Amino acid sequence: MPRRLVLLGSDEIALPAFVAARGLPDTVVVAMYSQPDRPAGRGQEVRPNPVAAWARAEGLNLLQPEKLEAADTAQLVSLQADLGVVMAYGQLLKEDFLAAPRLGFVNFHGSLLPALRGATPVEGALALGLAETGVTLQQVVRRLDAGPIHAAVRASLRPGEGRAALRARLGVLAGEMAPGALSAVLAGTSVAVPQDEAKATFARRLARTDAPLDFRQPASVLRQRILALEGWPGSTFEHRAAPIKVGAAAAEDVAVTAAPGTVVAADRGGLKVACGQGLLVITQLQRPGAKMLPVGEFLAGYPLAVGDTLASAEMPAFVADRPFPRSPKA
Repeated sequence: MPRRLVLLGSDEIALPAFVAARGLPDTVVVAMYSQPDRPAGRGQEVRPNPVAAWARAEGLNLLQPEKLEAADTAQLVSLQADLGVVMAYGQLLKEDFLAAPRLGFVNFHGSLLPALRGATPVEGALALGLAETGVTLQQVVRRLDAGPIHAAVRASLRPGEGRAALRARLGVLAGEMAPGALSAVLAGTSVAVPQDEAKATFARRLARTDAPLDFRQPASVLRQRILALEGWPGSTFEHRAAPIKVGAAAAEDVAVTAAPGTVVAADRGGLKVACGQGLLVITQLQRPGAKMLPVGEFLAGYPLAVGDTLASAEMPAFVADRPFPRSPKA
């Protein structure tokens, strides 16, 4: 009798792992759980997320509850699944739901657990400037990303690599580890190892308030934050009461005498801004309602000049050594 899987995911990062799971021999996917279709883009057209779109294209049994309720647990029980496989789903799974599949649930998480538990492990690794991160397959328990580990794969961070590129690479790694790791779980031969709680760190959800930059910080810290927040919410500074978005930047580790936030150069070579340590060399900028431009083109139409002072704002940490208080989704 074929082994029966249910898959749970909503983000494109999960697709390689799900494609691999569906391709396992003597295995059938009996349901795909994903977030409901939502308005997206400038026209706010209602669209499926990438995982839901894939499931429809593949003719899978697609289930999209707004919130998992008792009826969803009953439906999952009726599916008689052997194992649930989760990656970037977006909902918490309660005890009765977790207990429905014969072998429970496993989750592909985009970090080397116990480091960077939570919603933004990729962004956390970039913001911290870690040398390496990876993907962990863990048994799902009620505590946030705290279950025992079935398998893990390491990945070195590449110089200048941003959020989109790293997420894509970790998704591919999850797809590569999925056949062997999931087969071992299904066969009952995988021995899950408990996590070391003393080494746990946590990465919270991002918010719009994470965008402003603090030039009092070292330039290297700002560069990593810009890479981590690529896309949304992005990284910004305020100039003439308008938020200016930073698309790309580098850090120069040089002695600086100017006050943090002072523009010390503004030309095609970059907008160079004094920081608490070193210079932030900004190479792409965007003003509200316009498109992202190379700094030379931006400066040709916008008055940023040597001697201007850019305001600094506190940058809330989104990685900590203890769980963050729960807050509404931004």
